[in-house]
Amino acid sequence: MPEYEVDYSEVMGKLVSCPEECGMCCLCQPEVLPEERPFFKKNYPQFLVRTKGPQPYNALALKKGCGSCVFLENRRCKVYDHRTAYCRQFPYHLYASDKIKVELDLSCRGAWYGKGNDAVAEAKALVKAAEGRIEDALAESKEVYREFFANCKEAGVYQDPSMLRMTVSENASMFSSLGYLSRIMDMSTVEPIMALAGIRPETQLDMPSLDEAGRDLAMDSMSSSDPLSVPVYCDKDWNWNMFMAQNGKIDWKVMDDEGDLHHKGSVDAEAIKLKVPDPEGTKVLIDYVNTLNQRDSFMGSVFSIMDMNGYEDDMTNSYFGSMAVTIMDLLWRMSMLDHFMGTGVGAEGVREAIIFYDMDRLDAPTIGAFI
Repeated sequence: MPEYEVDYSEVMGKLVSCPEECGMCCLCQPEVLPEERPFFKKNYPQFLVRTKGPQPYNALALKKGCGSCVFLENRRCKVYDHRTAYCRQFPYHLYASDKIKVELDLSCRGAWYGKGNDAVAEAKALVKAAEGRIEDALAESKEVYREFFANCKEAGVYQDPSMLRMTVSENASMFSSLGYLSRIMDMSTVEPIMALAGIRPETQLDMPSLDEAGRDLAMDSMSSSDPLSVPVYCDKDWNWNMFMAQNGKIDWKVMDDEGDLHHKGSVDAEAIKLKVPDPEGTKVLIDYVNTLNQRDSFMGSVFSIMDMNGYEDDMTNSYFGSMAVTIMDLLWRMSMLDHFMGTGVGAEGVREAIIFYDMDRLDAPTIGAFI
């Protein structure tokens, strides 16, 4: 029996469905594992491809090289019984740090309806199916984390991650207020070791600077003309929306089932002004802050930033600052969706922004590994 810890807390009490009209996960290009290749080599050799990039892998072909999986027809998988392990796992992500954490991709609309299959039962089945991959990946990630913590202690920037999480949990509402977000972002860059206790929100907000901060964060992820490299938002009418930023403008396009893009609108990015959620939207936002705060992959992404920056910043500043920056990105995306689609700033508007954002959040660089 495997001897490793698996944390199912994020999916406890959740029900997850797979809406038949959706197919958004089929826009991702899954790796084909060695044991899965014989089926595709024998039956569909023309659809087994090698991806580009610094770490290429065997994958299934996409329609026109950038659309949905070639096996998706009328939003149904033609090889459903032989779909890859990574297809089966979505919307669950298995993250390896010093343990395994099951995380739920909130870009999947089926994670929001409160109906469907028991998430814990599904996650346990996926963990069992991945046992052969988990042990090696976990051994490697444990060593990476051990080395990271040693580097932090040597540089004098180490803090207890559990205490950082406790502090954010106790002050989660701060991360829903522009006044506090502005203060936290400033303090994270100038204070040697910042603290949330006792801070006061900015009362004279520099809205042009906050607009610019949120805009720059969001547009960075949209700055590509390659559909494979930009965020995808599956709206409540099951359209696959893509937003591409270039030369200060944002183009809104919809991808159809054949992999063709259709222009829907465009706007000068500076015309989109940062908005804040109403009281009901704020409740949804605080729930999301608490979800991020418990994700090992979010903590791992903060650690990745610290490592890339040469351990210059204290872990406290890096963690609180990263949380604030993440919410600024989310709020600007909420504002953009409202501009194009009228989604609003209430509970629905914030939910739609999270659906647009969370897959990108889970795709951020981290020192651990998704299995």
